Amino acid sequence: MLQLQNVNAYYGPNHVLKDVSLEVNKGEIVCLLGANAAGKTTTMKTIFGLVKPRSGTITLEGERIDTVGTDIVIKRGMALVPEARRVFSRMSVRENLEMGAYMISSRAAVQEDTERVYRLFPRLKERDKQVAGTMSGGEQQMLAIGRALMARPRLICMDEPSMGLSPILVQTVFDTIQEIRQQGVTVLLVEQNAFMALNIADRGYVIQQGRIVLMDTAKNLLTNDLVRQAYLGG
Repeated sequence: MLQLQNVNAYYGPNHVLKDVSLEVNKGEIVCLLGANAAGKTTTMKTIFGLVKPRSGTITLEGERIDTVGTDIVIKRGMALVPEARRVFSRMSVRENLEMGAYMISSRAAVQEDTERVYRLFPRLKERDKQVAGTMSGGEQQMLAIGRALMARPRLICMDEPSMGLSPILVQTVFDTIQEIRQQGVTVLLVEQNAFMALNIADRGYVIQQGRIVLMDTAKNLLTNDLVRQAYLGG
């Protein structure tokens, strides 16, 4: 469904992604693991056209997306849950969700999707009119995921969705990711919490210093010595 082939990306003179290749098949949860500054978020930004690759190709369902703008990427069926949530802090919960649906012209469809998000996250329904910036980090993360789902994506990319959350809320987020997959949405997940990510993923990649150094099934990565020592506490 999504394929990166030999992608190289730069920030000015700094070579950040180095021949990155990965793929996500329809219906999978695929995780990209790595330490801080390994290149995980840059990979996400490059997929969505926020960083333009200097070489290599990115395709979605066989069509190149590395040559088009972010708006076209979203129109073709992808959505992003950004790092650090980044909700519209001065808008209400419902207004945030409506922003996620700005490409959906049918008001009935927007209302239907809003109710679907509220079934997934009942806490958001309780805070329908609350200003997003006054909510807890966990609630804002739910809102960021819900906002992305409002675009009706076929593939959703999540950048560190468990960052800064309590253990109970981390479990809630990962349970939600599994439920999203069951609803027919493919998931690419960037995470530092390797144990949780690999326990719900089908496959995984490990990125270090901008290079993919390991790829395997999630089950095999859980027992891999490199992964255990670097990300699972030995």
